[in-house]
Amino acid sequence: MVGKKLRKLRTQKGLSQQQLAKIAGVPQSTIWYIERENRNPTIKTMKRLATALGVSIEEFLDSETKEMITNGSQKND
Repeated sequence: MVGKKLRKLRTQKGLSQQQLAKIAGVPQSTIWYIERENRNPTIKTMKRLATALGVSIEEFLDSETKEMITNGSQKND
């Protein structure tokens, strides 16, 4: 799911993989692998990509994952 969201956000901004890689400071191959769902990004990579795209990390998550995180934090409160 992260890969599809990344591709959508990248194309909405009109960026190529190479352009996003340069802005985010990650290898272009990393973006290629993430977009094809061959690799899950690290939190560090997600932060870099989110910053480069001007969005929060939450934008990469699907609604089910967001709900799990929210419910998990409420249990710990």
